[in-house]
Amino acid sequence: MPGENPSEPPAATRARPPRNDLTGGEALVRALAAHDVSLAFGIPGTHNLEIYRHLAAHGIDHVNPRHEQGAGYAADAWARVTGRPGVAITTTGPALLNIAAAVGQAYSDSVPLLVVSPGMPLRHPRRSTGLLHETHGRAEVLRDVAAVSHRVSSVEEIGAAVAHAFTLFRTRRPRPVHIEIPLDLLTAVEPAGPVRTAPPLSPATADPQALAAAAGALRAAVRPGIVLGGGARGAAAECLRLAEELGAPVVTSANGKGIVAETHPLSLGVSLHSPAVRRWLAECDAVLAVGTELAESDLWEPLPALGGTLVRADIDPAQMYAEPPAGIPLVGDARPTLRALLAALPETGPARPGTDGARPGAVAASPATAAHRAVAALRDERNAESRGRDAHLLPYLAAIGSVLPARTVLTSDSAQCCYYGALPHLPIAPEGRYLHPTGFGTLGYALPAALGAKAADPTRPVVALSGDGGLQFSVQELATAVQLGFPLPVVVFDNGGYGEIRDEMVSRGDRPVAVDLPRVDLPALARAYGGHGTRADSPEALAEALRRALATPGPTLITVPQELPR
Repeated sequence: MPGENPSEPPAATRARPPRNDLTGGEALVRALAAHDVSLAFGIPGTHNLEIYRHLAAHGIDHVNPRHEQGAGYAADAWARVTGRPGVAITTTGPALLNIAAAVGQAYSDSVPLLVVSPGMPLRHPRRSTGLLHETHGRAEVLRDVAAVSHRVSSVEEIGAAVAHAFTLFRTRRPRPVHIEIPLDLLTAVEPAGPVRTAPPLSPATADPQALAAAAGALRAAVRPGIVLGGGARGAAAECLRLAEELGAPVVTSANGKGIVAETHPLSLGVSLHSPAVRRWLAECDAVLAVGTELAESDLWEPLPALGGTLVRADIDPAQMYAEPPAGIPLVGDARPTLRALLAALPETGPARPGTDGARPGAVAASPATAAHRAVAALRDERNAESRGRDAHLLPYLAAIGSVLPARTVLTSDSAQCCYYGALPHLPIAPEGRYLHPTGFGTLGYALPAALGAKAADPTRPVVALSGDGGLQFSVQELATAVQLGFPLPVVVFDNGGYGEIRDEMVSRGDRPVAVDLPRVDLPALARAYGGHGTRADSPEALAEALRRALATPGPTLITVPQELPR
């Protein structure tokens, strides 16, 4: 038209903002990258290729385990080691069901795990059509084992769903989240909207009045005790200061192992299953429980009635009225809450009775204090309770402990060598980690979890500890370990099957059924995968094999044969 510059677009076009059209797959990957996701675990499949197509362009590396359950356990361990959410990618149908066990384990252990998967198309009918991997109610299935399972309905919703997941990880008790994207949305090109990220948030601190009441109760206690769970891990320094200020023995759950050095004279380690320690706990006149459920999975039986005041510090408000309910509730993030509790202690009056007016910190500093002597006596009593059952494991565990650097990450399985052996008897320093599948109690966790821990920090020593039964749930991940090439010792105590279930059958007077497995040459299997394998018939042989394995690229499977029942 006259007066218009033909080289310029029409005014209406100039006024429109860019549409920012993306496929659903790229919208997902863009959202993950915006939340600093740098690594994902998973297996490509026909329906998730649009996700994989964009990973490299957005700076996200990938590890491909040989089974989706392994991908879930690896992402779980990566999250535990880094403190950031782990990400796993599956395809539709059986792949999503395969990872469900790992999601359940992450829920039980309060691990921030994000699982993303395609789902049936938006308008897929409820009746069966024979579509590849066709399943109905995928989101409902995952909702039973995850904290949230969210099926999006547009490309624009994907960014908000990811931001919501990361907001949940930061503001609530961290637990797994599942996001399902209909497979037709993964390839659809639609407006994706702006990049959305979880807002920065300050950690919550408990109510000041509750803090003052807790400080008063703990300061006045003659027999204080501290129980630490996985939720206390970010407050290790504060936990140690509180123990020393109060002269309070410390016992941990499996997930709290090593928060306070297990060689410290106030540490009872992982001993909640000990009858002697449970009796001590019941006799405490004040107990501070931080980031723990005080659950039967850690005590191996219901918690005894507590005779004193229970102070619970937890980010999850529901824990305050769970069994046992809090006498004094401290709802908040562990680190700022315990810092505020420490600050409140000097304001709560004189030292507790029995300290002759001395500050509790000074009392706890001496190795000859009553608290230190009580802890030493409880350790001896605990060890005496299980000496017959655990004696054959102790020399081998001592050999492992003599070799491993303090920074080592040990991954564990639901095996006798782990819950009877390493949990109570292999000390872990605060700079190390022990990753154990508590609560849900899955088998096959140790090996894929070791891959996730090693991927989180390739410079850090990682050792997997398992039994022969549990290892064979995920033994195929030896192939992944070979592919990654990191030094990775895998120590397997071989008792010829499912030793714990065998023992339970015998204790019931039953004839053992389906628990004795034919011996497998596991070192040879490791070599067949391209790794290394050997047998350790003595603690000295185990220590030497472990030293070599820590310096040898790829996995080294070390079998420790155990005598079979007659």
